[in-house]
Amino acid sequence: MPTRSGPRPQPFQPPQGELAILAGSANPALAQRIADELRVPLAPSEAHSFSEGNVFVRVLENVRGRDCYVIQGVHQPVNDNFVELLFWIDALRRASAQHVTAVIPYFSYAKGDKKDEPRVSIRARVCADAIEAAGADRVLTMDLHSPQIQGFFHITVDHLYARYVLCDCFLKQGVSDLVVCSPDVGFAKGASAYANYLGVPVVIGNKTRRDHSEEPEVLELIGHVEDRNVIIVDDFTISGGTLVAMAEVLKQRGAKDVYAAVSHGVLSTGAAERIGKSPIKRMFITDTIEPQQSPLPQNIEVVSVARLFAEAIQSIHDRTSVSMLFPDPPTE
Repeated sequence: MPTRSGPRPQPFQPPQGELAILAGSANPALAQRIADELRVPLAPSEAHSFSEGNVFVRVLENVRGRDCYVIQGVHQPVNDNFVELLFWIDALRRASAQHVTAVIPYFSYAKGDKKDEPRVSIRARVCADAIEAAGADRVLTMDLHSPQIQGFFHITVDHLYARYVLCDCFLKQGVSDLVVCSPDVGFAKGASAYANYLGVPVVIGNKTRRDHSEEPEVLELIGHVEDRNVIIVDDFTISGGTLVAMAEVLKQRGAKDVYAAVSHGVLSTGAAERIGKSPIKRMFITDTIEPQQSPLPQNIEVVSVARLFAEAIQSIHDRTSVSMLFPDPPTE
């Protein structure tokens, strides 16, 4: 009986390549949670810092032709984490990955988005150029300090919003007579998006900084909060000074309970303790940054955004719409 000659049929591979999730050293716990949500194992890899400070990264399995996502935030130590991100992108590109997406849960250099003083660097633009030069095809991030930074890139940037996860968690608290508060004019649009989602009014604080000391001064409050519960919302907090100062002003203006919801809990040394002793009854932060202090004060609760990142990665991998993950259009 004649036999059929020729190569054996190969198992079907999607045109975008098999999914691969890698964890950088900045976000190992979040990366594991994202992989668990996607029901895929993390691709084995290693990162090592030598005694003189050099960083070494290596992917420990074949990623040729695969759709790769490296999860590496840019937070403290900021420069080490950023350089490691560039090395991961380069390693994947040189290993013949078909598509490389830089998943940056928190992009701290987004604060450097403009030339607002003489002879300063637009740091976010420099970082965007470096990420592209390293070989990234796409960036997936959350709550950039300035959404227009997406325009600094020539590659696609998918911008996720933590407010949906934070609001859904806060709604479970059953707080009535609620008002959303922006700690400054700069986050007014973001606060309005929170207020629209929660269906409540918004008030705005007027804050200024006299220098780079990270110590704010709250000058005024636009709106009425007397006999109302208030939730302060912001994209990140470093020292906690703005949140605490705003909470104190709100209590002085007759607010009942004060809550807070912040996308990125950077929480520098002493910040968690400061918030723990503040008038803030409960503060919600996400796990885009793994807390340096453990345990956190009882009034700080960490909410995971792993599922949202996993759904976004699945949408990118399947070539479907990422914006469909959001229940309403963003207003920023």
